[in-house]
Amino acid sequence: MVHLSSPRARRTRARILDAALDLFERQGYEPTTVAQVADAAGVTPMTFFRHFPTKDAVLVTDPYDPLIADVVAAQPAVLPPFERVRLGMRAALGEIDPDEDATARRRVALVAANPALRAAVVAATAATEDAIVGRLVHDGVARLDARVAAAACLGACTAALLEPPDDGESLGAVVTRALDLLGQAS
Repeated sequence: MVHLSSPRARRTRARILDAALDLFERQGYEPTTVAQVADAAGVTPMTFFRHFPTKDAVLVTDPYDPLIADVVAAQPAVLPPFERVRLGMRAALGEIDPDEDATARRRVALVAANPALRAAVVAATAATEDAIVGRLVHDGVARLDARVAAAACLGACTAALLEPPDDGESLGAVVTRALDLLGQAS
């Protein structure tokens, strides 16, 4: 996959994402091909695959995933693992730019409407969970404690995101509400 540090790479990725979302919404996810997405974005299929390893990655790859483990790791080590994960995820996901929120809403709506994509969501979530667990274990947290804390918080966020949001509620607000509910239960 392409490293997105250059402005050109970010623009190309955004163009591919927008074209894919437009086609998925118009034609449906299943009938839309990578070749159609690439053509609509003005790139080659090879360029598509440099930015997204699979068609489903367009919908389930989250730009926040790489940051979550870092933000969790930055939480005070004196906090219990669950609180580190909950507060870290809240900080990483609670404030989403309005443009990113609109794109994320489109992605989430397409995933929620297509049960076949849920397996891809599980795989993407597992990678994020592994990254969080690795950071916590590195800080001395027992692996089971780290795994349960990460899984609980990610599960709550996934459940909240796949539930249709209340009118006008941003995805950041939905995630924050889910994580706050978990905090009330602890």
